[in-house]
Amino acid sequence: MKKIILTLISAMFCFAAIDVGTIVGNSDDNGAVLINDNENVFGSHLFKGNFANVKQYMYNPDYRLNIGDTVILKMWGAFEFEQALSVDSQGNIFIPKVGVVKLLGVRNGDILSVITKQVKKIYKDNVFVYADMEAYQNVSVFVTGNVNKPGLYEGLSSDSLIQYLDKASGINSQYGSFRKITILRNNKSFKQIDLYDFLIDGKMELPAFRSGDVILVDSVGPYISAKGEVLREFRFESKQEFMSLKELAKLAGIKPTTTNAIVKSYKNNNRFNINSYDLEKFKDVFLRAGDEVEFLPEYSADEIRVSVEGEHDGLHRLVLKKGSTLQDLKDKIVSNPQSNIEAIQIFRKSVATVQKSLLDAQLKELETLALTTPSVSSEEANVRVQETKAILEFIERAKKVEPKGQITINEKTTAKSIILEEGDIINIPTLSNIVIVQGEVGIPGAFTYLEGQAIDKYIALAGGFSQRANKSRVLVIRANGKAENYDASPFSFGKPKIQAGDSILILPKAEGKTLQYTNLLTQILYHVAIATKVILDI
Repeated sequence: MKKIILTLISAMFCFAAIDVGTIVGNSDDNGAVLINDNENVFGSHLFKGNFANVKQYMYNPDYRLNIGDTVILKMWGAFEFEQALSVDSQGNIFIPKVGVVKLLGVRNGDILSVITKQVKKIYKDNVFVYADMEAYQNVSVFVTGNVNKPGLYEGLSSDSLIQYLDKASGINSQYGSFRKITILRNNKSFKQIDLYDFLIDGKMELPAFRSGDVILVDSVGPYISAKGEVLREFRFESKQEFMSLKELAKLAGIKPTTTNAIVKSYKNNNRFNINSYDLEKFKDVFLRAGDEVEFLPEYSADEIRVSVEGEHDGLHRLVLKKGSTLQDLKDKIVSNPQSNIEAIQIFRKSVATVQKSLLDAQLKELETLALTTPSVSSEEANVRVQETKAILEFIERAKKVEPKGQITINEKTTAKSIILEEGDIINIPTLSNIVIVQGEVGIPGAFTYLEGQAIDKYIALAGGFSQRANKSRVLVIRANGKAENYDASPFSFGKPKIQAGDSILILPKAEGKTLQYTNLLTQILYHVAIATKVILDI
């Protein structure tokens, strides 16, 4: 019994634990910002093995010759000589009939002048000299610090810093710095590298490496994220404690449409402030570690764009003045004999978003009821397990439903009173003499319209109600999207008049553990049917 209690307590602590790796803006004892491995870190895409296996024989005039480098020397005229000469352990090369020439530390760009000067001491004229590097020496360089695979790596002295970092599988994106990289020579700082210069502007320093050099990748500095109207949605590292909003805008590459930025600033008390800044104030705003910035376009337009779909012969994309009505649009629509203008439909994104939010809230409530409703016996509990599994599968299917956002136009509403919005979709249905019957009937299908024929006749043509049919929840959806509920159960009164182009939807019965459970499931089925004209099976 004690083991069971301890196990339950442990499980409670596990569920209550917080994954600190997902908290943006936390710092370790050294002040370095800890970020989630899954975050999109600027520069992490650089190390994919594209540099590691490339040998870079390139001319670098500032390269300083070292022991083991090979120089091609050609002399002609009064004295002819051609040979590849290696810089020996004393830093020299030996030229017959000329003598020793010291090349250790000589710039690559000065090789010819240094050798020529020495030759001229022996041959005043009529001897010509050509000299060039044949190959850079192989070196072994230590790569350490915050890289994925620290170690000793071989390469050419002319290889770039990026090649050696790539050999070490790149900088660790969780805690490695892309902006504070040091090349150590003889245990002293030789060169400081900021990879952002390469990532943003393509600038790269090419210091000549020597055996025993160390590439040290420092810990990551303060990180700030950027998203929105930018070319690069990443987390960016600051070299200093603070970074100006203007600098972040440059790093992220804001688009010409950007006019302002929303800044979420995290505080030491685990709270944050939200502020908005105009473009001209970016240079005066300084960001801190963990800040999140969203760059936005704020503009006002005098026109709106709407789409016209369905049966018509006119344009499918129209630009109208802001404040235009449905009547203004109808005046521009070029209809044809098959256009059912009287059943015109409007679909709006904002309405679809509200419908989706309401549906998600109902599904969440249904999920809670399914998982928390108690059972009074072990036999009932076994039955509930199967029921709960079926309901959870139904919830997953319902979550994938995307409402269309249709606005129902009532008969008393005039087209002149309906103001159109940006992105509205206007659909012109095709004139139809078909009535569709679907859902819980024997043979769902489409049937020709007969004037005056009652709804019961169409249901009978479809094979009548199935055993799972909810006779009190029969939906009649008109061609313009308006929905009417019909109660086909015994002793009900009033039948809707069926018109050409109507759809008749028979919903399934919803039977649950409690009355609240059943009512909620019925509402969900009803809302899905109206919003999508689709009947979900339970």
